[in-house]
Amino acid sequence: MQGEVARSYQDPAHWSNERLRLELNRQGQFSENVKWKIGGRFDYDAAYANSSFYAPDVRRDQRSEFSLRENYLDISSGGNWEFRLGRQHVVWGEMVGLFIADVVPAKDMREFILPEPDLQSLRIPQWAARGEYFMKDMKAELLWIPVPSFDLIGKPGIPGVRGAAGADFYPYPIPAPPGGATFFVGEDHPSRRLSNSNYGARLSALKDGWDFSGFYYHSLDASPTFYRQVLPGPAPALPVFIYQARHDKIDQVGGTLAKDLGSVVLKGEAVYTNGRQFNLLTNLTQPNGLVAQNTVDYALGLDFNLPSDTRLNVQFFQRIYANHDPDIIPSKFESGASVLLDFKLGNNVEGRALLVHSLNRNDWLFRPKVSWNFEKNWRLAVGADIFGGPLTGLFGRYDNNDRVYTDLRYSF
Repeated sequence: MQGEVARSYQDPAHWSNERLRLELNRQGQFSENVKWKIGGRFDYDAAYANSSFYAPDVRRDQRSEFSLRENYLDISSGGNWEFRLGRQHVVWGEMVGLFIADVVPAKDMREFILPEPDLQSLRIPQWAARGEYFMKDMKAELLWIPVPSFDLIGKPGIPGVRGAAGADFYPYPIPAPPGGATFFVGEDHPSRRLSNSNYGARLSALKDGWDFSGFYYHSLDASPTFYRQVLPGPAPALPVFIYQARHDKIDQVGGTLAKDLGSVVLKGEAVYTNGRQFNLLTNLTQPNGLVAQNTVDYALGLDFNLPSDTRLNVQFFQRIYANHDPDIIPSKFESGASVLLDFKLGNNVEGRALLVHSLNRNDWLFRPKVSWNFEKNWRLAVGADIFGGPLTGLFGRYDNNDRVYTDLRYSF
């Protein structure tokens, strides 16, 4: 059970989170070779139930929700094969706070990466059939997802209209020029048929202390692509932009590695993505406003175990646009770095500070937090989520009044 309160203190100040979350899970077994797990989660957020800040669609979408978590059967063949059937998490990534190789799960992005206590709560389980074949120091994995889940991105608002703000982290594409207009139509989820299923394979191994893996994954992209239609406006220079979120088919090939170097752990991952499309910045002649871009995403990180129960994690990450189109916002090489420090402040009191910064522009996220485990099974946390940078950056988030998004967050 978790309660959380957050207030955005940048003008216009508003309550952005007053949520109570209850998650129940139970597991057991029918026999030695057949085990099961069931789980569900209920959320109620008073910030959206009574707010006059958000648009009605946003309040309906985020004030209450029941969702199934992991609900599956584990079946062992008694030999080298094991199977998991049902709604499940499939985690292929290694990095801290990055989803580069974590290509399988859909995610709840309505609060970006801010939910506590960990990123596991962001992941949306997939209805999947997974088979694992175990060999000496190796494991092969086959995955089929007949009914994919997709990212939850929230609902848009009406820019400039008081009381009609969109979800705080709705991934708005490029707005119309000043004086023009931007509208959104409902998200298009692909039909449930066999040709729209996801599938993949992964091979992992442990050799001389190196833990590495490689995978291939074909899927309907869990993240939406915003298709654009441009209509004539009141003047030639004031067009009307109409956007619809859709999910394209993509192919991804990647891998991960990890190595324990004593008091330091090296981690890395990389993914090549084919088929993803990106919004064009100024080209209004392209009918859907998109251009296909093949990308390479990779990250390298080091985990240091320091004295006094202190942990330091540093990471470098980069996206490379292999066939870069100059009419998209990102540069050909988009780089960033993160620093995470976990430390003790006293008995049952822990501190954490995370800084993520773009190396292309002044675009950053800073998250300080203090946690107090004051009783067994109880934790109180106080922190802040501070964003900075231009609107076109990853962390230069803004609300409907073009203000930088920042909040204070309390949870228990």
